Amino acid sequence: MTEYSVMVPFVAQRPEQVLQYAAMVQWTNAERLWQGQSMLVESHQQGAFAAGMGFRVPIGIGVSLMPLSHPYQAAVQARSLAMSTGHPVIAGFGPGPTVFQRSMLGRPYRSQLTAVREYVQIVRGLLDGDTVDVSGEYFCFQGGLYDFPAPRVDVGLGVLRPGMARLAGEVADVAITWLTPASYLRDVIVPALREGAAAAGRPVPKVTAMVPLALRRADREAGEIALAGNAMHLKFPHYTDMLRRAGILIEGVDPAADARALVEGGAFLSGDLDGLVKRLRAYADADVDEIVLNVTGVLNLFGPQAALNEVKTILKAVA
Repeated sequence: MTEYSVMVPFVAQRPEQVLQYAAMVQWTNAERLWQGQSMLVESHQQGAFAAGMGFRVPIGIGVSLMPLSHPYQAAVQARSLAMSTGHPVIAGFGPGPTVFQRSMLGRPYRSQLTAVREYVQIVRGLLDGDTVDVSGEYFCFQGGLYDFPAPRVDVGLGVLRPGMARLAGEVADVAITWLTPASYLRDVIVPALREGAAAAGRPVPKVTAMVPLALRRADREAGEIALAGNAMHLKFPHYTDMLRRAGILIEGVDPAADARALVEGGAFLSGDLDGLVKRLRAYADADVDEIVLNVTGVLNLFGPQAALNEVKTILKAVA
């Protein structure tokens, strides 16, 4: 059965800002609270703060950017969050845009897939309690974590294209997608996950889809909301390439036109409540295990209370 979860639709400036969303997960049918990479209040610390304030809920981090943390530190942070909340954690990772890799490392990874494979190999081994001995092209580590009981941490990969999906099938517990239409997941990503899992002789990873969406109202224009929540992603080549593979023509010249293309191509969902519920079911039909409701665009244009009300309304409808 497909689960529904909630994305914190902002980058927190103070940790208490996440408490309303943590409370929503605790008190509704939402499965998990998801946060992305934060360059302000660090995402793991936000989750630990919420737990300390009494909102001990399952948390997903999707995705942490690999150049910011050695895999040992990444494993420590993820397990620490699981210990703080008392719940399993999904720790998602991705290499980030090549321009970001260059700014952090001096040059981008020559092979994105090799770098990710090495990173996950170390993190997964550490979280499994293994003594790790990896000397890779990009990441090295010899040793293990201090042994201590903790809820499980599942390792996720940010997945946009078939190559990373096949790798996720080989090494990850969860494939985490963003802006991916249900049809693209069904026809491209899920088959590639199965292919990778079969090659490695292991179960197919779960699929978590971050789905940006908004209810249709008379005072709203869907393309404007899509742009308000995804303008940055439309600038990155790995996103635009994925969208073109999904049949969504992103020109990179007129951001407003590109945002309207997201709506028309099903990467951003808009409609009345019944229509949204029906379109979300298409993700379940595409073998998505977890749908994460992302109302960042609503928040950016109409404010925090509108975004909170939107999530509550949609969660109630899909219960």
